[in-house]
Amino acid sequence: MEPDEEAEARRVLAESLHSGSPEALAEAYRRWARLIYTIAVRSLESAADAEDVTQQVFLAAWTGRQTLRPTADALPRWLVGIARHRIADTIAQRYRGRRTLAAVADQPDPVVAETADRLLLAHEVAALPEPRRTVLTLAYLHDCTHEEIARRLDLPLGTVKSHLARGLLQLRRRLEGGE
Repeated sequence: MEPDEEAEARRVLAESLHSGSPEALAEAYRRWARLIYTIAVRSLESAADAEDVTQQVFLAAWTGRQTLRPTADALPRWLVGIARHRIADTIAQRYRGRRTLAAVADQPDPVVAETADRLLLAHEVAALPEPRRTVLTLAYLHDCTHEEIARRLDLPLGTVKSHLARGLLQLRRRLEGGE
């Protein structure tokens, strides 16, 4: 396409979107979603957040399409402007979340402390190698006997007991900061 033809195509696309054409939104997404995603992932350093922002941008473009001035260069600039606002919102939300988490962490609430301990323990158990992780999970979260674990995992009983003992020692070292 020639530059003038491309500019006219962008203007027509902007007019169609402004008028409420779902096909125009789909075409705008096809043309500029990658650009929006790239800007978002570079700013947020998170692919998941960048995907969310990209989706939010095109949803906002659809719901706010009446604010678009349908000129040749307006649509991509407008989308990038929406993206910048959504990125700023995401960063502010992260900051508020961290502040809230810090405030909760400073509370001497036993429920919060117990929840934090459970989360830490779950994280450390998840970091254990297999089959140790499964053996500990079955023993302490599902209350299985050593014999039941041996049968379920098709392991000798002595091996199950060894995994339990070594897994508990490994957890202790990790939780005490030694590993």
